[in-house]
Amino acid sequence: MDSSSTVDSSVTSEVAQKVEKSTNFLLNYWDNIKWGDIIAIFITKGIQLLILAILFLILNKIGRVFIEKSFNNYKLKKQVSESRMDTLSSLSLNVFYYIMFFFFLYGLLSILGVPVATLLAGAGVVGIAVGLGAQGFISDIVTGFFIILEKQLDVGDYVRLDPIEGTVIAVGLRTTQIKSVNGTLNFIPNRNITIVSNLSRGNMRALIDIRMVPNADINLVTEVIEKVNNELVPEHSEIVQGPTLLGLTDLGNGQLAFRVVIFTLNGDQYHVQNEFLKHYVQALTEAGVEIPASPLNILK
Repeated sequence: MDSSSTVDSSVTSEVAQKVEKSTNFLLNYWDNIKWGDIIAIFITKGIQLLILAILFLILNKIGRVFIEKSFNNYKLKKQVSESRMDTLSSLSLNVFYYIMFFFFLYGLLSILGVPVATLLAGAGVVGIAVGLGAQGFISDIVTGFFIILEKQLDVGDYVRLDPIEGTVIAVGLRTTQIKSVNGTLNFIPNRNITIVSNLSRGNMRALIDIRMVPNADINLVTEVIEKVNNELVPEHSEIVQGPTLLGLTDLGNGQLAFRVVIFTLNGDQYHVQNEFLKHYVQALTEAGVEIPASPLNILK
C-alpha cells in the first residue's frame, strides 16, 4: 500500500470520528430533553392565557354594559343634555378600555414569566427619555381633559376645528373624532385643537337676501313678504325669532337686495332659509315684482 492511500484512509477515519461524535452529542442532547416537562409547561401556560383572555372578555363586557346603563339611567333622572351625557359616556368607556388593556398586558407578561415588577422599577431609569418621547401623548390627554371639563364640545355638536368641519362622533383622552359632511371620519389629536367653533350652541341666523332692481316698489315687496311670512311661520316650529324685515340693503357694485332675518333652532337655519327664499321669489314674481338675475363674471 502506497503512502497516498494511507493518508486518505487516515483522513477518512478522522472525519468519520468527528461526525460520530457530533451525532452522539446531538442524540444525547435530544435524549436529555425533558419533553414531558416542556409539554406540561406549554399546556399550563396555554390554559392560563385562555383563562386570562376569557376573564378579561367577561370583565370588558360587564364593564361596558354597566357604564352604558349607568349613563342611560342618569339621563332619565337628571336634567342634563343628552349630548353631554353621550360625551361623558364615550370618555368613561375610553378610560375603562385603557385600564383594562394595561391590566391585561400586565397579566399576560406575568404568565409568560416576564419580570414586570423589575421592568416597572427600572422605568425610572429611562423615565426622562420616555417622558420626552411622550410629550405629545401627555399634551393630548391634558388638552382633551380641559375640552371636556370646559364643555367646549359634545357628541353630536356641529363644530369647526380649522380646517375640519363636521359632527362630533367621539371625544377621547387622546383624539377627537369629527365626521365631515362628505362622510369622512377625521381623527384629530387633541393637542392640535387650538380654536373650537361650536355651531350647535344657541340659535342660528337665517339671512335671506332678495335681489331688487333700483326702481322696485318697496311697499309692494314688503306687503308680499309679510303675507308669505304669515302663511309659512305657523308651519315651522323651529323658528324662534322673526322673521324681521330689515328692508333694502346695498350689496355693493350697484346691487340692491331686500333683507330678511330669521332665527331658528340650531341645524334648521339652512332649511328655513331655502324654504322662505323659494316662497318669497315665487310670490314676488306672481305679484309682478322684477327680480334681477345674479350677475356672472366671465374671465376671458
